Amino acid sequence: MARCLALPLLFSLIFALPLFGQAETAHESQLQAIPGDWLIQAPDVQAEVYVSPDGKDLFLYNGLIRRRFRLQPNLACVAFDDLMSNRSLLRAVRPEGQLVLDGKSWNIGGLVGQPNHAYLTEAWLQTMTSDPDALQFLGYEVGEPKERFPWKRVRHHAPGAQWPPKGVHLRLDFGFPSGIGRQERALLESSDSRPLIWRDELQNLKAWKLHASTRMAGISIHNEGKPGEIKAPANVAVYAERPLPPETRLVEVKIHPGTDRSASWGPGLALVFADRVVKLNLRTGAGGPYDGSTGQFGDYGLWTGTGELLDQGRSNDSDRSLLAMDRPYRLRIRLEADGVYAEAAPEKEAWRTIFELAEASSWGPLQAVRVGKMDKEGGSRDFQEAGEWGRCLIESVAAYGELNEEELQRKRSAASSMQQAKVSVHYELYDGIPALSKWLEIHNGTQSVIEVDRFRCEWLAVVEHGSRVETRKGVVLPRPASLHVETNYAFGGFNHPEANRHAVFWKSDPEYLSQVNWARKTPCLLVVEPTLGPDFLLQPGEVFQSFRAFELVHDSTERERRGLALRRMYRTLAPWVTENPLILHVVSTKPETVKSAIDQAAECGFEMVSLSFGSGLSMENERPENLAKFRMLSDYALSKGIHLGGYSLLSSRRIRPDTDNCVNPETGKPGGQTHGFCPALASHWGQEYFRKLTKFFSETGFLQFTHDGSYPGDFDAASRPPLQRGLDDSQWVQWQIISRYYQWLRARGVYLRVPDYYYLQGGNECGMGYREVNWSLPRAQQVIHTRQNIYDGSWEKTPSMGWMFVPLTQYHGGGAAATIEPLDAHLDHYRRMLASNLGLGVQAVYRGFRLYDTPRVRDMVMEQVRWFKQHRDILESDLIHGRRADGRDWDWMLHVNPDLETPGMLVVYNPTQQIIQRSLEVDLYYTGLEDRVRYSIAGAAPVEARLDRRFRLKLPLRVEAEDWTWVQFEKVL
Repeated sequence: MARCLALPLLFSLIFALPLFGQAETAHESQLQAIPGDWLIQAPDVQAEVYVSPDGKDLFLYNGLIRRRFRLQPNLACVAFDDLMSNRSLLRAVRPEGQLVLDGKSWNIGGLVGQPNHAYLTEAWLQTMTSDPDALQFLGYEVGEPKERFPWKRVRHHAPGAQWPPKGVHLRLDFGFPSGIGRQERALLESSDSRPLIWRDELQNLKAWKLHASTRMAGISIHNEGKPGEIKAPANVAVYAERPLPPETRLVEVKIHPGTDRSASWGPGLALVFADRVVKLNLRTGAGGPYDGSTGQFGDYGLWTGTGELLDQGRSNDSDRSLLAMDRPYRLRIRLEADGVYAEAAPEKEAWRTIFELAEASSWGPLQAVRVGKMDKEGGSRDFQEAGEWGRCLIESVAAYGELNEEELQRKRSAASSMQQAKVSVHYELYDGIPALSKWLEIHNGTQSVIEVDRFRCEWLAVVEHGSRVETRKGVVLPRPASLHVETNYAFGGFNHPEANRHAVFWKSDPEYLSQVNWARKTPCLLVVEPTLGPDFLLQPGEVFQSFRAFELVHDSTERERRGLALRRMYRTLAPWVTENPLILHVVSTKPETVKSAIDQAAECGFEMVSLSFGSGLSMENERPENLAKFRMLSDYALSKGIHLGGYSLLSSRRIRPDTDNCVNPETGKPGGQTHGFCPALASHWGQEYFRKLTKFFSETGFLQFTHDGSYPGDFDAASRPPLQRGLDDSQWVQWQIISRYYQWLRARGVYLRVPDYYYLQGGNECGMGYREVNWSLPRAQQVIHTRQNIYDGSWEKTPSMGWMFVPLTQYHGGGAAATIEPLDAHLDHYRRMLASNLGLGVQAVYRGFRLYDTPRVRDMVMEQVRWFKQHRDILESDLIHGRRADGRDWDWMLHVNPDLETPGMLVVYNPTQQIIQRSLEVDLYYTGLEDRVRYSIAGAAPVEARLDRRFRLKLPLRVEAEDWTWVQFEKVL
């Protein structure tokens, strides 16, 4: 099946005319789930793009998930399906994204007119329309994923690791609407090119004169303490009145019809002139026919001052503008020199002129506005039959002045210029995993600079996790569990939620009016966007690219399975995280000490030596003799088969002068940041720092970098030309600086240890998660903490993604009781620490001067390393969590990888001072083994056994006191 089109990605071609790439044809019914468990056996299907036979829909599909796009009247994602569990993830349509350019907001594609945002039917989809003010779909192109940056492979990594990942790439192109969309006089937003006189969100009613019928008790416009909420029978008057200044030319009100079932007394807006009252209202209980299947009623009414006009719909009854009772409506009366216009629109849809009247010069001065339920003539009378009780809500009222024609013309000119700019939405869907990525590009084909104020690269109305009625302080409403989302705009955390707090947001959905939560606070709207900025100046002819959103669909709520899926995603999208070298961290730069450490590392089977913090290494020292010294040491290491690297501190240090530190936007001074102080990466010092490090790595040939206190996402409220304009672009600029540097190192084959979540930007490893001062505890406690930290950290990290710590020499105190030196004196503890880390596939910071001090220590280290390398592929595979270490009983974990000849290895530790001998039941499901299995305990003769129906096996085990053992599982041939 062809993946790539013959159409080149040329600016002139793409944007001269709409292009539609070629995609295979398939009906949605053909694009179904592939049998089997994808975590055990990859689906026998490639990710592809398909078009429906009728040409209406486009599908991204890989046998596990399916994303469906409606192509006309504008492109919109109308379905996102988990085929593994046969469920829909979406409940409503949202635009593909959003941009704020030069201060103006633009939605990218999308459809409007969905009557209920709890679910979406095919019938509703047929009637939904394009937002004329949104970017319009031009065409698409299909290709293959490309590497985000180079990965030079110079060391062991997981077998079968691929870069770029296999899959399909889909580019969707959008153009700006002709003219200015609904930016014509009849369709302008009320605030467009008009001065705001006042706006009232009705937090209170102090500025209003209230009228409520006294016909019966309970009638109110402040129902249950909620300003603007009207509770009243259908045909009684309840409203609020407020004076208007004479320069008022437009008044807008937003009304939620709720359960009101009125006709001429329906909720609305009235303007009071000296000579008459003109009223526009919703006729929620009369007018258009009632449709019991949708819950929709009538139309609009207008009192002209002399009679009532009814909106009788359009010529075709199927095109009638029936009111959906589950969402707000906007009403406005607009006074122009050529007439009076009564207009209405459902929230977020285009205005429609309902009624037109002759100009109002003969009506006398404009005096006031009334909002609420008035009689047919805009007054306070009640109808003789009160009708049924109901509720409606006046949400906001605003008054505006005269239209500024000059400003409007400037907007028209700017909109016309935007015709030369184009926007592309990119998707990559990957083979064998229910994951995709998405990002935006803006191509500036205009002759002017475009300011990219904001972008939103993902916007999904997701099915909620559950229906919680109340919102209570201290109780967090659950987010949807079906979708894991993170970005490469991640920093300031050891785990993905903390690191992605700047960009991934689960918000309440203001359009989901039928949700169960009374306060409508259910977090079910996914928004992926930077907290601030990027505030980027896009030059003519250049392209802006957003960060990427990565989305993983979960088919289970079970913790282990979700963790396995996430770890598979990292192996697929950042395969360099499977590099896992054994590293000795040396606390000296004396050539004789470093050479001795290199010799020991080579002899014992270690693969790397890093000059640790406290060693005296300064990568910022540009003196020729410094660079020559470390070039010599690097060459010596390479001659022994060892990669040499070192440490540099970035954040959590204070630079002098203080002006080169990030300025805290809350105080206007440096300090008070994530790590106290943070150097400003766009400052003179910051640029010099990266220049010096680049020179150091280029001239020394170092192949490992420990970058401590990496950029944590701190804002910087300072202008730092030419790179940084100020606060709004400071996070974006600094992220770009650090990311490009890491990717430069990745392309050189440098192994990157960064205590932050830079995996998707080229980082190899972050901390597994530990408290540093715990390595000052007595040695026996450190052993338990080691396995606890690995157990806890490996739910969402592969063994190779998180480092641990082994203090060969003193670290943060603790003295002799906390350190292993002299190594021979603490041989058993040293062995337990090696076994605890290597047995679980994890590398540690072995920090000191040497790996051994006697032959027997050397032999022990060599034996541990030999065993690890013999079983390396399965040990660096995923961990199934058995029993967490607690010092009271054995603890164990199971390595699994169904793609290996050894698909499983159990590692069991006995921390007690007694022998433990009993059976242990192990679940081998994720090894992919079925029916019969061959196992070997600690290298002994293999034994065959049968698994039970749940893929479980009872193993007879004996583990000596303060010792460990392992069990190797293989398929019976």
